[in-house]
Amino acid sequence: MKKTIRNYVVIWAILVILFSVVVFVTPSEVGGLSKFGGAFWGGYVVIMLAFIGQLICTLTALKSETKEKLFLHLPLIKISYSTLVVSIIIGTLCMAIPNLPNWIGIVVCALIFAFNSIAAVKATTAADLVSDLQDKVECKTLFIKELTVRAESLMASAKGAETKAATKKVYEAARYSDPMSDSALAGLENQISDKMEEFAAFVKTDNAAGAEKAAQEVVAAINARNQRCKALK
Repeated sequence: MKKTIRNYVVIWAILVILFSVVVFVTPSEVGGLSKFGGAFWGGYVVIMLAFIGQLICTLTALKSETKEKLFLHLPLIKISYSTLVVSIIIGTLCMAIPNLPNWIGIVVCALIFAFNSIAAVKATTAADLVSDLQDKVECKTLFIKELTVRAESLMASAKGAETKAATKKVYEAARYSDPMSDSALAGLENQISDKMEEFAAFVKTDNAAGAEKAAQEVVAAINARNQRCKALK
């Protein structure tokens, strides 16, 4: 991602420099009129602000920690690109129209900047809200995910057929368990974790009888958690 950001900044800088070079090296007078008159500076400022806004929006999106968050910030990039295109068109008109009052360029600049800022804030806020919600869901489903992974690992490492059958019961109970957690389930989840420790010890020593009994206790604890989880909804 750092390489992508660096490459983008380089391309952005080249385009800004190219735009400025074209603006300032072209003849300063056309038909006896100075291009620096009228709303030239207003148009130039609105385009440069659009370039800067587009850079900030894109960097914000590219700095997303995950691909999911990057996807949520894609509207921010779209808004910034759209604003840049509009700014270049309107800004160029302001710069090209002879004797256009400078205050018009300033007002246009302010309006475009305001609309872009509001749209960017809305897009960022929406992305952050969805991202926070996803993080909360991920956190609430972490216990069952970890439990399922551990049960699957025990099933793969089980030696005897009876022990493997016991691990399969625990794995299926965890796999089909309600994934959502709650602070009210903390006590039951701690019990499940403790019983899983006992169950894992029997599996590692291939103690079929002990593994079967411990598996029943783990499954019963998982079922109790599921019933409690339903009651909380």
